[in-house]
Amino acid sequence: GRYMEVIGRRKILLGSLILFFLAILLYFFVYDLNMLLVVRFVHGVIFGVATTAIPTVIMGMIPRERRGEGVGYFTLSGTMASAIGPFLGLVIREQANFTTMFVVCAVFYVISIIVTAFADIPEVVMTKEQLEVVKGFRLQDFFEKTAMPVSIVMLFVGMAYASILAFINSYALSLSLMDAAAFFFVIYSAFIIISRLFTGRLLDNRGDNIVMYPALLSFVLSLVLISKAGDSFTFLLAGAFAGLGFGTIMSCAQVIAANNSPQHRMGIATSTFFFCADLGVGAGSFFAGEIVSMTGFRDMYMVMAIIVALSILLYYILHGRKTASDKHSAPGRR
Repeated sequence: GRYMEVIGRRKILLGSLILFFLAILLYFFVYDLNMLLVVRFVHGVIFGVATTAIPTVIMGMIPRERRGEGVGYFTLSGTMASAIGPFLGLVIREQANFTTMFVVCAVFYVISIIVTAFADIPEVVMTKEQLEVVKGFRLQDFFEKTAMPVSIVMLFVGMAYASILAFINSYALSLSLMDAAAFFFVIYSAFIIISRLFTGRLLDNRGDNIVMYPALLSFVLSLVLISKAGDSFTFLLAGAFAGLGFGTIMSCAQVIAANNSPQHRMGIATSTFFFCADLGVGAGSFFAGEIVSMTGFRDMYMVMAIIVALSILLYYILHGRKTASDKHSAPGRR
């Protein structure tokens, strides 16, 4: 994130996609577990670069007064990919083999490189003073302080989401609801798509709080419903509220982090946001597992609901009250 503006957004993005292509080729040479772990590590590092570069480039292309709407549309691509990708992978695995799967992935990366090569990517012109600041090696040179408030909230929300990612299938199995579990993320994705058609525009026109508070409450309700689930309807209803909740929080919090940061530090703001989100998901998986081993799935999801409920108060303290008191807080009215 901190070198996005120094090296250039186009160069970082194109470079990460080319490295992605080279990383996928390494899978053809994997013959043991140790080699696989090395390749996965390399792939993960490149993934971290790309998932910082792409949102930064996208947000730089969208007018500030429509950033919520634009990022909402952009994040739909990730939602669709996470729905189509696993399905396509299963089809390829059943009809062909893993080698074919990696070939298809390599083709997708080549298409991405070609599209990016012809894209009009705006660059930020930095002053000499700004360049010196970005090149520093202090802690604040790696994290954008204006993005930290909403990123900290995202850390705790990410912990709760990790409990769904890691344990929802095992929980459904314990409830004999595997048929419902198969459709949980389908419903989740469908409601993300529905919510992002209007929540981004609402954030642009009415401000951050009118979107964030209902989204956080929706995610709390989802976790409570999961905790109390005993039938397929309740289980799938929880998936719908998770889409309306976490799906909205993820895109809108990202916009808030970018809007609060200076233009020349947007890459650092984006990396700060995803650092906290990924840290939350990583820590949340471990934390949720510990709770499950002590109390079981139902109590674990209730604990996660309490954590998200407390994050509403945290959001108010760190960002919400400032936004509410600032009549110019909504980008659409600036």
